[in-house]
This record gives sequence, C-alpha cells and structure tokens, in this order.
Amino acid sequence: MTLEELKTPYDPNWCPGCGNFGIWTAEKNAAVKEGWDNTNTTTVAGIGCHGHIVNFIKLTSFEGLHGRAIPVASGIKFANNRLNVLVHVGDGDCFGEGGNHFIHACRRNHDLTVILHDNSLYALTAGQTSPATPKGMKTKSSPKGSTDDPVFPMALAITSGATFVARAYSGDVEQLTQLIIKANKHKGFAFIDVLQPCVTFNKICTSSFYKENTYYLDESYDPTDKQAALLKAQEFGEKKIPLGIFYKEERPTVESAFPQIAQIPLIDQEPKLDSLTDLFKKYI
Repeated sequence: MTLEELKTPYDPNWCPGCGNFGIWTAEKNAAVKEGWDNTNTTTVAGIGCHGHIVNFIKLTSFEGLHGRAIPVASGIKFANNRLNVLVHVGDGDCFGEGGNHFIHACRRNHDLTVILHDNSLYALTAGQTSPATPKGMKTKSSPKGSTDDPVFPMALAITSGATFVARAYSGDVEQLTQLIIKANKHKGFAFIDVLQPCVTFNKICTSSFYKENTYYLDESYDPTDKQAALLKAQEFGEKKIPLGIFYKEERPTVESAFPQIAQIPLIDQEPKLDSLTDLFKKYI
C-alpha cells in the first residue's frame, strides 16, 4: 500500500490543529512501512471525534457503539487471528462507557493494538468533562471546575494486565509511527496513550503545553520493571510527562489458549452443521 492508495473519498473534518491529524498520519505511515492492507488489517473505532478516523483510511473498518470498540475488535480477532487489529478509542468513550471492556481485555491479554486519542474531555459533544479530565479543569459540564480525580490511563492499563503500555504525543508523528508498529508486533494487549490537543475546548493541555512539558524515557529506563512503570505512569505535570514504552512483558494471549483456533483461524474452518442440528434437536 502507498499513501495514495490509503486515501478515501472523504477529507478529514476535524478542527484545524486537532491532534487527530497526527494520529491519522502516523497510522498511514505505519501501514505503508508494514504493508498493511485490506487483506491483513482491520481498524475498529468507538464513538467520538476519534471515531471518524475509519472514514479517512482505506482499510477494512468498523465503527461501533460508544465504548464498545474493544469487544467488537476482540470478536474480529477470535474470528481471524491472522489479522492486525487496530482499535481507536477516546478517553471518554473508553473509560466512561467502555471502562469494563478495557479492564477485562487487558486482563485476558487480547492480541490487540489499542490507540487512545486522549484529549481529556468529550470533544464531539461540546467539551464536557470525561474520566480523564484534570481535577479543577473548567468545562461545559463543570463551569466551576471538575470535582473528580482523573483516571490515569497508563496506570490502569498496567495494573489491569496489559502487556505493552506506551505513551506518545500526537505532534511527534515519527515517534508515534514507530510505537504503533512496535505495539502491533507485540503479541498481547498493546496500549498507546496518545496525548492530543483539543484546540476548540481544552485550553490547558495545548500543543505548547505538551511541547514544553514532555520528555522521552532514555535507554537507562527498564520497561520490564512493573513498579517503576507504575510510578512513571502517574507522573503528569509541569516538565514531567514521560513519553515512550513504559512497560512490556511476554505472556500468552487469550487467543492462544483456544486450540480450536490455534492452528486454523475460525474463518477458514468449515461449520459443523451436523453437530448444530443434533444440538437443536435436543431442545425441539
């Protein structure tokens, strides 16, 4: 696939300067570098500004219900475990409506690449408070400031059992491209928290804020140290927002636990209709 071949008839309709443009570009770059196309890759998205990404990349895709992208993606992976399955979620979509799905997919170690479009609010519906909104931040639904402590997506992923956990900034397309490639190559639940500015509604976590306050984990950092990863995952503030791979471990995927699909994907197996007929007869 080339960048030209990945084009669709639709132009992105995100606000000028939206961080989704960086994520969109990074995924296209990864697709070209890795040879992803409609025969080997599918993308799944939830509801939100992020969800429109499936309309702007010419890959097999599915846009599901609010918060339900991960269970749809899990079903796709079970049906055809040869596929690269990329899942796009928002911080409200994933941790509000879809919180339980996220936790249990991490715990079971589904072989998925989950990309969080993290703008710290519900942008599609005029900028209300989301589970990731910083405490005290003023939004349309909290004019005096959010009273809730936010979810720490990275820490939640690590403690829930994700086996690849990373963070990127949407403005650094090259780093994000490489992280998407590495996450997809990882066998297990891979999670990338992508910090992205919402230029319309989030006046705190802006592009300037991220450029001034992020730094990259260096070679001395050990991503196999779970306790160190948890501490890093909770760092967020002035001059101390780390980027890179926080945690990585090798663990069997849930798909590998099913001998029925270990050798031959379910989609390539002939349905055993005789067995179903016998089963139905028992209840007629």
